[in-house]
Amino acid sequence: MTQTITPRRMRTLVLLFLAVVGVLLAGAGPASAHAALTGSDPAQGVVVDKAPDQVTLTFSEKVATSDESLRVLDPKGKRVDSGKPSNVSGTSYAVRLHSGLPDGTYTVAWQVVSADSHPVAGAFTFSIGAPSLTSVSVTDQTVGGGVVGWLYGFGRYVSYAGFIVMVGGAAFVLACWQRGSGVRSLQRFVVSGWLALTSATLLLLLLRGSYTSSGKVGDIFDLSLLGQVLQTKSGAALVSRLLLLAAAALFIAVLFGAYDKREDEEKRDLTFGLAIGGFVVSAGLAASWAMAEHASTGLQPGIAMPVDVVHLLAVAAWLGGLSALLVALYRSDIPVDSSAVRRFSRVAFSSVVALVATGVYQSWRQLGSWSAFTDTTYGQLLLVKIGLVVLLVGIASISRRWTARLADTAVLTPRRGKDSGAEEAGAEEAGAEGAGAAVAAEGDAPGEKEPAAARAGAGSTKTATAAASGEARGSGGSGDAGGSGGSEDPADRKRAVQLARQQAAVDTARQKRQRDADPSRFGLRRSVLAEAGVAVVLLAVTTVLTQTEPGRTEQEAKAATSSSSSSSSSSTSDSSSGALTLTMPFNTGGTDGKGVVSVDFDPARVGGNEMHVYVTRPNGRAFDIPEVKVAFTLEAKKIGPLPVTPDHVATGHWSASGVQIPMAGDWKIAVTVRTSDIDQATVSKNAQIG
Repeated sequence: MTQTITPRRMRTLVLLFLAVVGVLLAGAGPASAHAALTGSDPAQGVVVDKAPDQVTLTFSEKVATSDESLRVLDPKGKRVDSGKPSNVSGTSYAVRLHSGLPDGTYTVAWQVVSADSHPVAGAFTFSIGAPSLTSVSVTDQTVGGGVVGWLYGFGRYVSYAGFIVMVGGAAFVLACWQRGSGVRSLQRFVVSGWLALTSATLLLLLLRGSYTSSGKVGDIFDLSLLGQVLQTKSGAALVSRLLLLAAAALFIAVLFGAYDKREDEEKRDLTFGLAIGGFVVSAGLAASWAMAEHASTGLQPGIAMPVDVVHLLAVAAWLGGLSALLVALYRSDIPVDSSAVRRFSRVAFSSVVALVATGVYQSWRQLGSWSAFTDTTYGQLLLVKIGLVVLLVGIASISRRWTARLADTAVLTPRRGKDSGAEEAGAEEAGAEGAGAAVAAEGDAPGEKEPAAARAGAGSTKTATAAASGEARGSGGSGDAGGSGGSEDPADRKRAVQLARQQAAVDTARQKRQRDADPSRFGLRRSVLAEAGVAVVLLAVTTVLTQTEPGRTEQEAKAATSSSSSSSSSSTSDSSSGALTLTMPFNTGGTDGKGVVSVDFDPARVGGNEMHVYVTRPNGRAFDIPEVKVAFTLEAKKIGPLPVTPDHVATGHWSASGVQIPMAGDWKIAVTVRTSDIDQATVSKNAQIG
């Protein structure tokens, strides 16, 4: 006989669910950076002869800054920066320094919010004149961790789970269940998803300010931080989600109200409107993630965001519908029709096809190369996710085989007519012996003191109920000494209630045996339960994946860092001969618009100089682009910009000879790179020439 989920088992499943979530979220640690530092001026670890006027940081994408985003500290830990950070060009941000800084080692500490909503921080040092001892720790800062970070990660998980349960459960009722009876358990299921998503969204809105700044629990209820959050893209997305959830509540009320109170034809007419409205609300909720996270930045955001919406809706239809089916199999008052299971099987197959198509595009967009699967954390997590999806599809194929063998089971519908003669006739068909045996097999009903054997002797409970009613009516005419013709004996009334409870116990027992008698239904319940268990782990891995730096960004940052290190070494080694090498990452913003430009200037002195410009992709290969321009500006003397248009020598290589520098000083060298007819960017660095 099939085992049901008892309260004890349910508690065990909940504890297992929380344990899996806790392990995955705890293992994730602080949220990884989605914007990476690709360059700085001065560069990390470099020693400059003259104090710079400003410190410039270049990131792999645009970031959001605040007054405390860029801090420069002297050897004693005192701040030497002034003013707010400013966006100087593209993805480069600078902060001005005090004039006349003494020699020594300075620390640059930064904390920004990437365009896909995740905080990122770090620190490095440079020296003026010569390195010195410093009391400032230069260990990279960590953001997104601690209690606030854990709560934020948990809130993200609950929000995803709530969305899947609410949308997938409602879709299952509309597309697969298609009947009113036995829908109460599904109604509670969908409403629980709405409550989870709403609560998690409010929690994320409160946590957001502390999560992206101090990380302190005390700042969670800081209204000034909340006001700042509401002005950001992430804050707008969360508020939009709350507004859409209000519409979703109305949709749920109409959906289940229709199934409970409408006639069949009215339900069919209403289903189309509910399907359209539900899709619009669900797509809007999915867009609240797409507009503020990975899909909104990087390559092809105009394509990536709609694809992300389709991906989320497919996940909800598959996993949410699967969870609703599990609830119906274990908690529904009546057996689940095989037709409903077959309809869900078709919905699940379509969802998996959509998931594969959108997942392939997202993987290409976030990874960029096959090596990123194994060389980056994002790629490794993606391999785990793919493995779980394959396992889930494998278990689903077993469920499909059980579905194909599933036998239709007649649905018991209790008669509620007022014709006592019909009730008595039906009860006589059942027979006193059969009803009594069913009740005896089921045991005493809760709250009853009358033994089962005595109940068996009563015969069919419907007959007994009718008889009890007749006795009550008859007693008023013959047994009532007062002659009150319509009154009922309290003892008879109590007996009628007891018999009604007996009938409910009999019906429940018969429905349960009917539901569990089919071996194919037993196998389906077990396979769907296994699918749901894998889905819980899959959702947790997906949540961690959304907080991890994409593989493409991680590899580009590594390439830029190595190029910067090489150029720093080259500048140091060539300092005796006067040769100068500057390396600057760029991003024109178009498709395939990222790369690194290097300028070799020899002998970097007043008079004529030889200049070579090399443009490479983030992976180090030569980058074939239409045009490169260079300009020199001595801002201290208000000289320039002096334009130079180098000749194209080979793929990714330009050169110019006889480049004249009129006087010595701290020259700004600006390089304009054009990667297409409309996409170009200008990056610059300062260098001492002469």
